[in-house]
Parts: sequence; C-alpha cells; structure tokens
Amino acid sequence: MMKQAGFFDVEERLARLSGLGDQLEAFSRTVDFEVFRPDLGQALAYSDGSKGGRPPFDPVLMFKILVIQTLNNLSEERTEYLINDRLSFMRFLGLGLSDRVPDAKTVWLFRERLTQAGAIEGLFNRFDTTLRSAGYLPMSGQILDATLVAAPKQRNTNAEKADLRAGRIPEDWQDKPAKLSHKDRHARWTLKFTKAKRQDDGTIPATDLAIPFFGYKSHISIDRKFRFIRKWKTTDAAASDGARLREGLLDKTNTASSVWADTAYRSKANEDFMEKQGFVSKVHRKKPHLKPMPRHIQKSNAGKSVIRSRVEHVFADQKSQMGLFVRTIGITRATMRIGLANIVYNLHHFLFLEPINANA
Repeated sequence: MMKQAGFFDVEERLARLSGLGDQLEAFSRTVDFEVFRPDLGQALAYSDGSKGGRPPFDPVLMFKILVIQTLNNLSEERTEYLINDRLSFMRFLGLGLSDRVPDAKTVWLFRERLTQAGAIEGLFNRFDTTLRSAGYLPMSGQILDATLVAAPKQRNTNAEKADLRAGRIPEDWQDKPAKLSHKDRHARWTLKFTKAKRQDDGTIPATDLAIPFFGYKSHISIDRKFRFIRKWKTTDAAASDGARLREGLLDKTNTASSVWADTAYRSKANEDFMEKQGFVSKVHRKKPHLKPMPRHIQKSNAGKSVIRSRVEHVFADQKSQMGLFVRTIGITRATMRIGLANIVYNLHHFLFLEPINANA
C-alpha cells in the first residue's frame, strides 16, 4: 500500500514540475532526439554485445545527458549526482526511480568516444537539417563574430612556452605521460580588451584595459532572420578573427548575400574573397590611421551595429545561462565542448521560437 502511494506521490510531483514550467519537458515535447541516433551509432560503432559484460547505455539517453551537462555547466560527478537527485532530469532521460543511472566515468567515456570520433560536426549538422525541415531556413544574410572561452590556466616556464608556440612538446614532458596528459598544448594566452570605466571624478581614461586571457576562441556565423548558429569553428584564443572568414565560416545556403561583422574581419583578402564568392560585405570600416573617422563612415557603421549586435545575444546566452567554459585539455575536446554548446543554444532557441510560430 505504501509503495502505491509513493508512485502517485512521484506522479503528483512531476505534474507540479510541469505546471512550474520544466524546461527539459519542453525540450522533450519540441525536439525529437531520435534524429541523433544514426550519427551517434556511427560514431560509437558499438560492439554487438557478444563480448559479454554489461550492455552499453542507450546512445540517445547518453547524448541527452550531455545536453543536461552543457545546459547546466556540470562536471561529470555533479551530473551523476543530479540525475539521481532530480525528478525533472530523470523524466527527461526516461529513467524510473529504480533504473540504473550512468556514473561519472561512463558519461566521461561516452563524451570521449564521440570526441575522438570527431562526431560533433555531424551531430550539429543533423540538428541543422531538423531546423531547415521545420522551416527555419538561413535567411536575410548572416552575422559573424567570435568570443573567448576560458580554459584552466597552465603554469609553464618561458622555455616550455617557447616550445609550445613552435609546435614542439617540451623535452621535460616527453617521458612523463601523466604530466603531458594534464598539459594543454593548444590553448593560448591573448589580451582581452575591455572599455575603460568612468573614474570616480567623472573622467574616462584614454586607454582601454588589456587583461591577459588563456583559452580558446569560438567563431560563429548566425543567420540574421532566425539567429540560429549555422557555421562554427574553434581555435586557440590567440588566433585572429578575420582569417577564419575564409575558412568555411560563411554559409553559402543563406537566401541573402549580405555579411555583417566588426572591424576585425575587415581586410583586403576578406573583401576580395567575399566578392569572388558572391557575398555582399557589410563589414564595419576601420578608422583611418591618425585621422578622425569620416562622418558618413561613422553613420554607416552605426547602422550596421544595430544588425551586428544580434550575434552578441548568442554568446551572452551561452555564457550566462550555460556558463560556457572549457574544463578539458586540448583543442579536440575544446571543439567538442564548444560544439555541444552551439547545439544546445540552437535547441534552446528552437524551443523559444516554436511557441511564437505556433501562435502566429
């Protein structure tokens, strides 16, 4: 009799969660996660189970765990704990109270297998196909931008830094696999410039602040109409933004040819490249050296800024809501982390747009 009451108690609690607006339940209603199954299966190349041992967890269930982890910026250990603790997480994963929950190591191994298989691009493209099928075609041109993504700082000597910049493994690390596995050889230092704040006496310093920053850089192209991420790339933090424009960051399927971006993307090479590829540059113009900015360029840039600023909402969403940060070592894993954040942003944004369209 007690067991029966417990079951109804859970049902009642879940109903209450639904009433309070369970975001994960909305994900389940709006997104068919089964679309990811073929890509996951291919990447994992699961054994047929004839080798004995426990059968692996369902790949779609495991992928949904990565979605939870990315959405909430959780470590593997915290993910395992919260799946056991939260009814909303269990419901999203289709797990009952008595079902086995994957442990932290299983979650880590799953993500590692996807990472080593280079699966993230295929998974991202799979959901992009879903968006297109739902009518969200890339339209009205595109906006490019990049943001820095922090990684755990490394304490290296000057000689070690010089070796890393030259693409060499420092001699002292070569015969120490444990040390090597904890050293990020791909993340880089750069300077992050922030606008100087107004002082107490009302004056604004003439120079902006330059803050040292260590990690990676996320480069994206969003479509202007729906603001979904359509193309993306991960580099070390010191890589220039502008050169990425010519490395597959432009979406040729957009129904309009305009490209908006800030002055970091303004170069002769980029302008020539866009013209050859049939794109129309709306990239901000730079201020002439040692001369004041001409009025007409100032006005033109201001008009472009209104459109270009839309891309900043994407990064704000990823950093404030998801707490985007790279906990892992190396560019391959950083690409997986940033790629997952891009998929989750698109999932989240799809959720936001769907009710709007349903009511339109």
